[in-house]
Amino acid sequence: MTDNLDAFVENLQAQIFEEARESLGELGFERWRNPLYAGKMADPDAYARVTGPCGDTMEMFLRLDNGRVGTASFFTDGCASSTVCGSLAAEMAVGKDPDEIGDITGEAILAKLGKFPKEDEHCAFLAAETINEAVHNYMMQQVKK
Repeated sequence: MTDNLDAFVENLQAQIFEEARESLGELGFERWRNPLYAGKMADPDAYARVTGPCGDTMEMFLRLDNGRVGTASFFTDGCASSTVCGSLAAEMAVGKDPDEIGDITGEAILAKLGKFPKEDEHCAFLAAETINEAVHNYMMQQVKK
């Protein structure tokens, strides 16, 4: 009986992974399974927290070195698609100066993914909005100094 259950679970897992790969594309599937840049950062130079219309909340953390993003991370309480998009937004920020972060748009994240479920595209826009808000907050702090 245990062998039958194990085989059922393995087959079910394989089916779930295949459907996720088909839906998210290869890059999206890999970031869902192993998100890069995930986690909260202590004492970031730039930070934002945005809740999207779907109810998912995303946080972005940036640390700048010599005027460029040296380290980036994200945290989300959202779905797999929010995790995928947060991971890509953080990756796209590394090495950029604050002005270049504006190039990180929902469209740019979706283009990098290549394939993504239409009903989840709003997650890319949430990630882009959050990272741009973090830079905006950073720039406002610099003006006050």
